[in-house]
Amino acid sequence: QVQLVETGGGLVQAGGSLRLSCAASGRTSYTMAWFRQAPGADREFVAAITRNTDTTYYADSVTGRFSISRENTKNTMTLQMSSLKPEDAAVYYCAGRGPNYSGGYFSLKQYDFWGQGTQVTVSS
Repeated sequence: QVQLVETGGGLVQAGGSLRLSCAASGRTSYTMAWFRQAPGADREFVAAITRNTDTTYYADSVTGRFSISRENTKNTMTLQMSSLKPEDAAVYYCAGRGPNYSGGYFSLKQYDFWGQGTQVTVSS
C-alpha cells in the first residue's frame, strides 16, 4: 500500500495563509484528495486532483481560496490555503486511491490510503 504523511499544519490568524504537503511512499497514487475533520464533526471533502489530467475539484466553501497541486514523479501533493477563516480550523488528511475507481471524488468511501492528519488552527 501507499503510505501518506502530511506536514505544514499550524496556528494562523484569520486572513492568513498556510501550505500543506503530502508525501507518498511507494507507488504514485491515482486521484488524490484533501479532507478535513473538526472536533465532533464528520470528515468532509476539501479538494481533489486527478493523476493523468491534473483536473482539480474543490468544495464550495474553499473555492477561490485554496489551491491543490501534485508532482507525480516525486509522489507529492500540496494544498495552498489563503484567506483562512475560523471555520477552516480542522485536522487535514491526505487521501489517495488505486486505479479501480471512477469518479466519486468527493466520497470518503472512494479512497483507500490515508495520512495521519495535520492540525490547522485559525484564530480570530
